[in-house]
Amino acid sequence: MEKKRIDDEELGPVPSPRALDRFGFVKQDVSASDSLVKNRSAYENERIREERRVRKWRKMIGVGGSDWKHYLRRKPHVVERRIRKGIPDCLRGLVWQLISGSRDLLLMNPGVYEQLVIYETSSSELDIIRDISRTFPSHVFFRQRHGPGQRSLYNVLKAYSVFDRNVGYVQGMGFLAGLLLLYMSEEDAFWLLVALLKGAVHAPMEGLYLAGLPLVQQYLSQFEQLVKEHLPKLGEHFSQEMINPSMYASQWFITVFSYSFPFHLALRIWDVFLSEGVKIVFKVGLSLLKYCHDDLIKLPFEKLLHALKNFPEDAMDPDTILPLAYSIKISKRLEELTQEYEKKNGKVVLSEELPEKHKFHENKGTEALL
Repeated sequence: MEKKRIDDEELGPVPSPRALDRFGFVKQDVSASDSLVKNRSAYENERIREERRVRKWRKMIGVGGSDWKHYLRRKPHVVERRIRKGIPDCLRGLVWQLISGSRDLLLMNPGVYEQLVIYETSSSELDIIRDISRTFPSHVFFRQRHGPGQRSLYNVLKAYSVFDRNVGYVQGMGFLAGLLLLYMSEEDAFWLLVALLKGAVHAPMEGLYLAGLPLVQQYLSQFEQLVKEHLPKLGEHFSQEMINPSMYASQWFITVFSYSFPFHLALRIWDVFLSEGVKIVFKVGLSLLKYCHDDLIKLPFEKLLHALKNFPEDAMDPDTILPLAYSIKISKRLEELTQEYEKKNGKVVLSEELPEKHKFHENKGTEALL
């Protein structure tokens, strides 16, 4: 069947490079670029540190990631520490594929992505087209109507909706796919999306997007309990003001902070998320509430809800909020809360199992899908 893509149209104007930040987003305040001149010394020191980090990472992963698994087996704690400090941006796409298991999926399934895009149709195509322009609208790659970025995003989302018709397409998936496309090709982004939703390394995410969003409900319930235990006074204040996590935290889980958080912070969170799993979402959420605790506890309902959706700039600094997140220990308690939730509400039922040769094997990558 003929390949279905968004129709080509004349592209819109491309913003001046001087109006973009270092990640490709349109700056809110162009005059902010002047700060680079004022802080040239600090910028140069940062550049030198980054080059040193890149050299360490290249040595660690090898050419094209050839040494990654060997190094990870020998020095897992070194890998964890370096990931938590932030993956160098120029290596981020490759490392994300290595730590997520998506590189193995890609190599095992040559030609599958192309087949899904070209020869298959999806009942979600119109929904995807409708939502395309809402995904990172201020980024130069996605800014052009029907431009290369929007076409790539459409192709990845359409391919996944065909790959797993039980999940299909849900709007929040666009931010995951969009983030990945900024660091890798369409095919690489597709397989990383598969690795995440089907659980190539960590617990499957697809329950976040199934009908009724069952995994979102579970995570919000667990997060509410963790707030009560780690921040009891704030938890009590939330109860008095009738504030629950569904009012402010749903997008944290559905998009892993990529929807409304500063991009530099979202990237650092994603580094750890792909390496350590969803517990970092809980930790970052708790750390934000803890950091802003004294202000939040004074606010009435409307102002409180606004504050929970608009954290102050200093709370959005990765070097401030992430060390605080790493200090919060919740792994064991999170497992207990999962068991309690499943006992009370039943285990989240994922989409129908794939045929035997499609099954994913925990911590062992996957078998070939075709």
